[in-house]
Amino acid sequence: MPSALLAPPTIALHDVDAALRTRGQAALAPAGLASLIGATPAELDALRTSWSDLPPDAYLRDGGRYRRRRHACFVIDGGDVRPVPRRPHWQPVEYNALHGGIERWFEPVAPDVLAQPAWHGLLVALADRSSALRGAQPWYVEAHQFRIDTVGGIGRPTPEGAHRDGVDLVAVILIDRHRVKGGETRVFDADGPNGQRFTMHEPWTTLLLDDARVIHETTPIQPLAAEDGAGGHRDTLVLTYRAGGFQGPA
Repeated sequence: MPSALLAPPTIALHDVDAALRTRGQAALAPAGLASLIGATPAELDALRTSWSDLPPDAYLRDGGRYRRRRHACFVIDGGDVRPVPRRPHWQPVEYNALHGGIERWFEPVAPDVLAQPAWHGLLVALADRSSALRGAQPWYVEAHQFRIDTVGGIGRPTPEGAHRDGVDLVAVILIDRHRVKGGETRVFDADGPNGQRFTMHEPWTTLLLDDARVIHETTPIQPLAAEDGAGGHRDTLVLTYRAGGFQGPA
């Protein structure tokens, strides 16, 4: 890892639940995530190629064309994972001032991705972390595959700025980081001045957030060597877990 990048403050797997309860955030190294979901590195990497087949995000209100994504929804109760028919992603303006208040219909996550054992293990393991944080109950889960590219010069992973998502648990998982600079992750206490910043660099590095306690953002990315005309990208998987139901218009 380049020395200029601040490394994520990763912790041991057995400390994750306590860190979420006491600090509202926990970062896992790739090996920790693999252990959490009971997957081999090869099983995890079998998911990565699907990020090269994401359609453009047609809803960017800043006029940008730097984001591609797919979306899927599930209800998870214990070890049971029930896919939900395609539905829009919706957030209130209180949580997303830029894109809140509109129904955003994204193309679904591909069936061959949903069929991967690592995908199922990931969904269930993070539902367990949600239950450890809030109590056992059904969880309403949204999965977002993101690619932010620098073909146009600058890509914005969080164009809405520092925000909360209006859920209980947020998982931000780095899938790939290719020929880009920037993309610093920043996490702040929602009701205080304390904050932390670092750069997720290694694939499968994972950040878990108690959405009620912290706000988060990722700074823009730029091409690593803009003069050669080649762009880069930053790929992530974002999973959100919410009690009581999916967000939607009243």
